[in-house]
Amino acid sequence: MGRALEGRVALVTGSTDGIGLATAHALAAQGCAVMLNGFGDAEAIAVLRRELAQAHGVEVAHTDADLGDEQASSGIVGQVFERFGRLDILVNNAGTQHMGPVEEHPPQRWREVMALNLDAAFHTIRTALPGMRERGWGRIVNVASVYGLAGGVDRSSYVASKHGLVGLTKAVALETAATAITCNAVCPGDVSTRIFYRNAKLLAEREQITRAEAQQRIAATNMPSGRVVAPEQVAALVAFLCSEAAAEIRGAALPVDGAWLAR
Repeated sequence: MGRALEGRVALVTGSTDGIGLATAHALAAQGCAVMLNGFGDAEAIAVLRRELAQAHGVEVAHTDADLGDEQASSGIVGQVFERFGRLDILVNNAGTQHMGPVEEHPPQRWREVMALNLDAAFHTIRTALPGMRERGWGRIVNVASVYGLAGGVDRSSYVASKHGLVGLTKAVALETAATAITCNAVCPGDVSTRIFYRNAKLLAEREQITRAEAQQRIAATNMPSGRVVAPEQVAALVAFLCSEAAAEIRGAALPVDGAWLAR
């Protein structure tokens, strides 16, 4: 069976590890050339590029554009065009969070969270859409969170930004509804990424328990399944949303959350 995305080009933001890297692999496996984005050791990223290209037989590039900066987030799509000549799939995955009560939330951190989690997606979408409209096809997938569909304690800027991202998703879906361009969001619960492990480490230190016990406690508290989500599971949903089978899924915010939101 052929690869469904052969010849397509994707930009995946925040893709040097975690969900973003898993998504890059999932899209590349379907024949998609990929522009990676994110920070990290230059040599390690070069290795990632080679591994991804060799594993799937596609072209892979990288940009370290800081999407918390308006000029960089407005210009990253142009970088993709310079390298590949087109952009078919945009996955907005880059994100950050601040933990703490709202009355203690530093205003500067609020602005930083909003800039990366929400403003960056606005800029990448507004600059990607003209080319997608011109070619008559496109896929936009925003990686939101269960916190884009429900509230949470001590994470006001994260919750607000992810709710905003879900709202942006719906607005763009309506504006593109009569075209072959779709826009959707995926909303993961606890995912086995650096943020999850960092939170588990903090809990383990606070409660004087092992990290394994802390991970299990977090998962059991939030996820009725008692398990965390693997990045590859989120990536598989993103890849599906980029397929023709998902052509009439528009403006959806799809949870991957172990029944978190079913309660």
